[in-house]
Amino acid sequence: MFTTFSGLPRAAWVLFAGTVVNRLGFVVGPFLVFFLGSRGIDTAQVPYVLTALGVGNLVGPAVSGVLADRVGRRATILIGLIGTAIAQGCLFASPNLALLALSAAVLSSTGTMVGPAAGALLSDAVPASHRRTAFALTHWAVNIGTAVAGILGGYLAAHGYWLLFAVDVASSLAFAGIAAALLPAGRFVAPTTTSGTGYAVVLRDPLARRLLPLLGVGLMIYCLTEVCLPLAIRDDGLSTRTYGAMAALNAVLVVFLQPVATRVFARFRQLRVYVAASVLVAVGVGATGVAHDPWSYAGTVVIWSIGEAMASGIADSVVAGLAPADARGRYQGSFGWVWGLGRFCALSAATAVYATAGPAFVWWFALGGGVVTAAGVLALGPAIARRTAELDRAAATPVPVAA
Repeated sequence: MFTTFSGLPRAAWVLFAGTVVNRLGFVVGPFLVFFLGSRGIDTAQVPYVLTALGVGNLVGPAVSGVLADRVGRRATILIGLIGTAIAQGCLFASPNLALLALSAAVLSSTGTMVGPAAGALLSDAVPASHRRTAFALTHWAVNIGTAVAGILGGYLAAHGYWLLFAVDVASSLAFAGIAAALLPAGRFVAPTTTSGTGYAVVLRDPLARRLLPLLGVGLMIYCLTEVCLPLAIRDDGLSTRTYGAMAALNAVLVVFLQPVATRVFARFRQLRVYVAASVLVAVGVGATGVAHDPWSYAGTVVIWSIGEAMASGIADSVVAGLAPADARGRYQGSFGWVWGLGRFCALSAATAVYATAGPAFVWWFALGGGVVTAAGVLALGPAIARRTAELDRAAATPVPVAA
């Protein structure tokens, strides 16, 4: 599998190793509701903490993008990782609902600062022709770590919730140590008069304004597998073990298929691969509405998991290809913000629609919305190709990378 990613620079492999280590510690999130229950938080109060968690997903990427361009990629990664470790400790020690919610917001804010800065660093270090592969490698690391963390978390929770927090803190600090020792500081380019220092450079970009919302809808549809799939399984009278089996099936499929898909589809135009993969995800998620037993649910999971494996790294590399050299952090931050918004909408709006209007509305939206937005991304293909070619020519003269 590793031969798929051969030829990538050292920075990509350092981020791969650090991401695997860090994701092994992502064990608090899946058991957060159970932890809150152990602290005496009533079911009616849990949404306050979860909403704070969702708000942090919007704050972190926005802050990360600016910091990555202004103070450097590595420094931003370190701020995010060390801040995550501190926030985990605060969350565990918080004595009341208000402080639990505040700690959750800080935790998700610092945790989501790492991705945009790492993406900007990859954009600096990896040639444009290999960016998709580099981003796919990072996604592979996320899936490897998440798959193992799912097993590890269940064991730790059974022996004490404090172990979940201890492992998460240790993994964050371990990644911070790897980053401090082995990552370059990241490119710093003085802001030009056109890019400025804030997100106006993205807001003024008509191509980004059209592309990012389309990507956001696709991300929200994928997030339905996290929030509405378990509701559907529950409504069919199936046990939590069924959902656990579906999550395990997805993890195994993506871990093993992603390197294969990256190599097989490298010969095709990447935007077309992304569009085909998005349609597969839309069909797989939408087909959840007609699944009512473990085998039919497994069939839908196989469909959208194949789409997930095919699409891995493409959207990140496309966004990276649109960014001027001095605004890569902010473009990655914008993409991270769109991801956070998609997840937030899935957690809030999609579950509300599921409960009030009915599950059919959610699954039809997944199918129809996914196909329509995929077509929209395909229509932007020529403009994306032109922009990427222009910036590649402008970047022909290399800019030094800070030590």
